[in-house]
Amino acid sequence: MVPVASNPLLGVGLHGVGAGFAATCYTPQKQVKRWSWQTYWLTQASFCWFLLPILGALLTIPDLGAVLREAPKDAMWKSFALGAAYGIGGTAFGISIRYIGFSLTYSIAVGLSSVLGTLIPPLVHGTLGATLSKPGSGWIIGGIIIGTFGIAFTGLAGRLKELDLAAHQQEKGEFNLTKGLMLSLLAGVLSAVYGFALDAGQPIADTAVKHGAGIWQGNVIYIFSNTGAFITTAIYCLYLHAKHRTLGELIELPAGTERASLPLNWAMAIVTGLFWYGQFFFYNLGHVHLGEYKFTSWAIHMIMLVLFSNLVGVALREWRACRRVTHATISFALVVLTAAVLALTYGNYQGDQAAQAAAPAEKSQ
Repeated sequence: MVPVASNPLLGVGLHGVGAGFAATCYTPQKQVKRWSWQTYWLTQASFCWFLLPILGALLTIPDLGAVLREAPKDAMWKSFALGAAYGIGGTAFGISIRYIGFSLTYSIAVGLSSVLGTLIPPLVHGTLGATLSKPGSGWIIGGIIIGTFGIAFTGLAGRLKELDLAAHQQEKGEFNLTKGLMLSLLAGVLSAVYGFALDAGQPIADTAVKHGAGIWQGNVIYIFSNTGAFITTAIYCLYLHAKHRTLGELIELPAGTERASLPLNWAMAIVTGLFWYGQFFFYNLGHVHLGEYKFTSWAIHMIMLVLFSNLVGVALREWRACRRVTHATISFALVVLTAAVLALTYGNYQGDQAAQAAAPAEKSQ
């Protein structure tokens, strides 16, 4: 069994790749035609939450059958149950967008998820105090705080953008602040639970390491955490299908639709699922390289996700019709988010350097 060497710079870079996949995973949806939301969502979820995690584990975990037999069963059930809660959070996120818009939902839910998902696991384990007394911890806390402010400013900028664009449209939508806030808060709390699902599944990964999984160890956890999320998501989607009688869209589109649309819809849903799974795949690779401050993986991922998703929006010229104050706000938010990533990276680097310097001294004693 060869231990994974810590390399925070590589770890943050791999988290960036995962965040890049997450930031772009919804872009294929724009090409989907004549499918209801539940048809598209169930199709892409089948790949990102169920099929691809199993395939990823089969391809990367040596002796997968033996790992599943030897790993603690309670860890499997805990990871599954927490993943199921995360699936409920994802549904709440989607409904919240209907009431308060994408930007406010994103800033509230992701901001809350970033803080809770990062700090609560080490707090529950009783290791937070000791961890934050190590070198680089000031940069870690500063990065989390700066990142939270950055996410809040992206929400403000996004809300300004929505108001700017609404000024040129006739439809006002169904804005409902109370419902939207309640749902986005629920989404933020339950989205943070995914970090707990991975933490609860660590004993499964530890078993995989004994069989030589190395840097791929986290892929075995996704079998349970992601399946839990898929089950709750599928239940809601199937409920909508039964209510609106839309399940047939999977094999046949309404009359008058181009024949090429159905294969294209399937292809775009699969690409969405592949990109969404890509964030988990690279999240694991980044996580195992962080060293002393592995618990910051969730914050790094969330902050970079918001940063990259807004950069994609800028690149696609989604902000071109906005006022100057809106442009200034999103520009400031992107600078703040970049500063947060740099602070977290430097904090991880300092912690890793201190740990490596202390290791020879401990061995000589």
